[in-house]
Amino acid sequence: MGVPPVTPISQGAVRGPLPSQTPPPTAMALARLERDPAGAGRFGSAVPPLCRHRPCALGVDEAGRGPVLGPMVYGICYCPVEKLEELEARVADSKTLSEGERERRFGLLEAATDVLGWALHVLPPNHISACMQQRAKYNLNELSHDTAVGLIQFALDSGVQVAEVFVDTVGPAEKYEAKLRQRFPGLEVTVRPKADGLFPVVSAASICAKVARDWAVKHWKFVEDLEDIDRDYGSGYPNDPKTKEWLRRHLEPVFGFPQFVRFSWGTAQELLQRGGVPIKWADEDPKQDPTAPPSVLSYFARTPARRPPHRFFHERSLRPLAEL
Repeated sequence: MGVPPVTPISQGAVRGPLPSQTPPPTAMALARLERDPAGAGRFGSAVPPLCRHRPCALGVDEAGRGPVLGPMVYGICYCPVEKLEELEARVADSKTLSEGERERRFGLLEAATDVLGWALHVLPPNHISACMQQRAKYNLNELSHDTAVGLIQFALDSGVQVAEVFVDTVGPAEKYEAKLRQRFPGLEVTVRPKADGLFPVVSAASICAKVARDWAVKHWKFVEDLEDIDRDYGSGYPNDPKTKEWLRRHLEPVFGFPQFVRFSWGTAQELLQRGGVPIKWADEDPKQDPTAPPSVLSYFARTPARRPPHRFFHERSLRPLAEL
């Protein structure tokens, strides 16, 4: 199924070197998420002219992999290699920062348009569930890898002179690194666990992704006609009692949960099993149930008549191996 359709945009910001004071709020940069959090897709900043001519380092990280509620957001951040030390003083692992501090630091990154660019890809919860529950299994690791590859390619297609890529691992780091090296043979690729605490450019990507997810969750638009919907979700993680209580309150016995919920998560499936209306599917085999409706496939294909087996096989209760 792959990642959702892409509609890239470019967005400018206040120009100048990496500032020391807090820039304006991030509302302009993330206005797309406020308008349509579920359909934001892939978007990003304008590419700084310097990044079109100088070798750049690019970091990749995600936010919202584990929660049962809301989207998963992948982010990249890139800047010229010679500006990495300048970037290091202004970032940190997003998990160690408060929501307000993350937004402040995202504002600093957004204001540094001469030397730094970013891009985001928002994967809505219903898309994640559809990928994981389709007939041909497409698990979260594969979805994560493909989204990261798509963002790296997006930067290259936008004219960024990517030379080095640093990625926070999903799954075994060695295999992921080999996969990316094969996909991008001209780039120096480094994949490490907890890379957001090791490489400043990954820390910057982590801040971008986390702020974008927080923004999407805060401005989520429920397409369902829900009365008295509340946004006191808790953390959104499956083991959070407040999140579980929110899921119980908003379980519709027939139709399940709002699209804000990842149906494929075990917590959601358990609640559906206990609180949903059980459904019994009609037996479509007329040989076993003469009253059942014929299979839809019977209208499109006919099984050719078979010659009855020889008496030798019938008397010894022997059947072809393919029928066992």
